Amino acid sequence: MKRQARKGISIFTSQLTATLSVAMVLVLLGMIAMLGIAAHNVSDNIRSSVGFDVVLADSVTTQQVNSLKRTFMSASYAAGVTFMSSDDAMEQWRRDTGEDLIEVLGVNPFNSEIEVKVRPEYASSDSLAKITAPICKMDGVKQVTVNSRMIDDINRNLNAVFMVLGIVAVVLLVISLALINNTVHLDIYSRRFLIHTMTLVGATGAFIRKPFLISNLISGLIAAVIADLILCGGMWALVSGDPLFSWVVPWSQAAWVLGGVVLTGMLICLLASLFSTTRYLRASYDDMFK
Repeated sequence: MKRQARKGISIFTSQLTATLSVAMVLVLLGMIAMLGIAAHNVSDNIRSSVGFDVVLADSVTTQQVNSLKRTFMSASYAAGVTFMSSDDAMEQWRRDTGEDLIEVLGVNPFNSEIEVKVRPEYASSDSLAKITAPICKMDGVKQVTVNSRMIDDINRNLNAVFMVLGIVAVVLLVISLALINNTVHLDIYSRRFLIHTMTLVGATGAFIRKPFLISNLISGLIAAVIADLILCGGMWALVSGDPLFSWVVPWSQAAWVLGGVVLTGMLICLLASLFSTTRYLRASYDDMFK
């Protein structure tokens, strides 16, 4: 009786250890996914600040200005359109420098401008060149200015960051999958003699696998729930400390990660359990000691 009790405690301890180990690995996977979401959102925000300035001619009419604004606001590439008149530009110059160029030059040297911010998918030199080419020929447009060098620098730096994050994510993902597989394998390894005994009394492979698959599926679910609670607690702490984090990783997007953690934990544990039990079903008695 005591021996059976000790055996039951040993199995429970083994399963608990495996579940907690899987939970920690799933936390790591969840953090990787949320880091990817954060990087993507920050990247989109940076690219959304990219655009071009349409400098209007001195002779431009109010009707032409309104027509240009409507054209830009209805364009598929536009994320935001801002109009600044020559008087507004002069007033901003006064606030920034304290100088009045009208008193010095006798005229307002600034032209009215329309600033167009583009969507992230259009934030490249090639895309902006195709967009601005026909704009230069529109009535009332004097010139279109695009800071191509700054745009290229932004894209180059963002691509470098994404490449590093991608490599790190792949390496951590492979390590995480290997750790979960080994954890489940060790749990089944501790009961390999039970599997061998059941095969000796004529139990079928499906009959032997079923309790192990169900057990590890439930363990994967419990581990995933634990991991989600840890991830939610971490996000709540970050958002409480700085509300900016709620923009970097919105809860609506985090919910997909949390759901993915549950599915991943259950699926990996199920597959790892299937492979491990199949291995010991085919193993001989001598292989039990290896």
